[in-house]
Amino acid sequence: MTWKETAAPVLTRMPTVARPEGHVPFRRKLGWTAGVLVLYFFLTNVFLYGADPGTDVFGQFRSILAGQQGSVLHLGIGPIVTASIVLQLLGGADLLGLDTSNPRDQALYQGLQKLLVVVMICLTGLPMVFVGGLLPANEAVAQQLGVGLLGVKWIIFAQLFVGGILVLFMDEVISKWGVGSGIGLFIVAGVSQQLIGGFIQWGGLSDGGQLGFFVAWAQILTGQLSIGPPLSASGLQAIFLGQGQILALLTTLLIFGVVVYAESVRVEIPLSHAKVKGARGRFPVKLIYASVLPMILVRALQANIQFFGRILNSQLGGGMPAWLGVYNRGQPTSGLFYYLAPINSTNWLSELSTQPFDVTIRIAIDLTFMVIGGAIFAMFWVETTGMGPKETAKQIQDSGMQIPGFRRNPGVMEKVLERYIPQVTVIGGALVGLLAVGANMLGTIGQVSGTGLLLTVSITYKLYEEIAEEQLMEMHPIMRDMFG
Repeated sequence: MTWKETAAPVLTRMPTVARPEGHVPFRRKLGWTAGVLVLYFFLTNVFLYGADPGTDVFGQFRSILAGQQGSVLHLGIGPIVTASIVLQLLGGADLLGLDTSNPRDQALYQGLQKLLVVVMICLTGLPMVFVGGLLPANEAVAQQLGVGLLGVKWIIFAQLFVGGILVLFMDEVISKWGVGSGIGLFIVAGVSQQLIGGFIQWGGLSDGGQLGFFVAWAQILTGQLSIGPPLSASGLQAIFLGQGQILALLTTLLIFGVVVYAESVRVEIPLSHAKVKGARGRFPVKLIYASVLPMILVRALQANIQFFGRILNSQLGGGMPAWLGVYNRGQPTSGLFYYLAPINSTNWLSELSTQPFDVTIRIAIDLTFMVIGGAIFAMFWVETTGMGPKETAKQIQDSGMQIPGFRRNPGVMEKVLERYIPQVTVIGGALVGLLAVGANMLGTIGQVSGTGLLLTVSITYKLYEEIAEEQLMEMHPIMRDMFG
């Protein structure tokens, strides 16, 4: 028996959200999307019972993995993304032997993905709760309940597990009944919240926090906030890098502009209808053809590496080899895990003057990791999501369209598409990786990671395109029948 025959009874019976039997009206899709987003924000404010607040284990990856530190959604979309990485690698190596165009194999693939998500929730949550106090239990709660610290830890893990399962099914509800992708919308929701706070946050100055951009400039102009002589070195530093946040604002606007421009760059392949004369169209092969979602996989891989380093440090402590990493307040300051940590605006500028060689090595490693990883995961993403030349040619064929001047044959269309899709996929994936590193180095408003903001802009742009397409289908039902 093959592994598919052995695992089929389990994988095909995994709980799932039922697909709509017919067309879902656009307003109903918006209603489902809005409802899930409200539930997401509600759950990010339901904090773990029995857990003491501590430093965020995911740190600068929080905007990528969504969720909220110390809440029921503490794990965010991390388990889903990690499971996707495993499936991408297995599928890319052709170890699964699944044909996602086959309905039964597709059901097995989805069941396997859900099973892996459950496994990843356990592999992430158990060490976080039981190893090294990364999510410490409250002793007062243990005494109050009379179950001991071990009992409280199991209660904390149970909440993490339920939160991880809820994120999985909320993502599935949006994918089947709503607009866009649940993973993308959760990232947009979290980053948007941070971004808005970065503009209008009022408190935080007294405890070392950052004032919102507009609030800071209102206080600077009224003299309530002193930055020193504006033309002095200290004054310019305060304006551009300090409370003035001019560099962060410029970086934020630059990311918006570059991503929107990159989304609009495309190669358009002309199409004509085989039976309807005069019916013409174009198939766009965008520069960012694989979207920016593969970049989530790359950053999530880095997050898992850093998480593994935190676990080793918590277990070994002073016995951890220096070449692996030396930690200070939960952050690596030297060693292998230090060099593998992504660059961000909060540390590399201050370290550049004292450790120029180390910072240069870190930038080179981060750039290499993101560019090469972005290209590789983009190729995997295109192949596993049915966006490759073969699948795209079949979709064009099924829609009744053809490429003018070529025979109406999937094999012929596939060869034409192979001239564009693989090359554009690699270039687009590498470009997104380069943009992500540059954005992280410069910093943004609201202390959002540059990668998080880049993902947010791109996901929002694609969501806008999807909403426009949905509205077009609602206005012209015949187009919905034509394109499926």
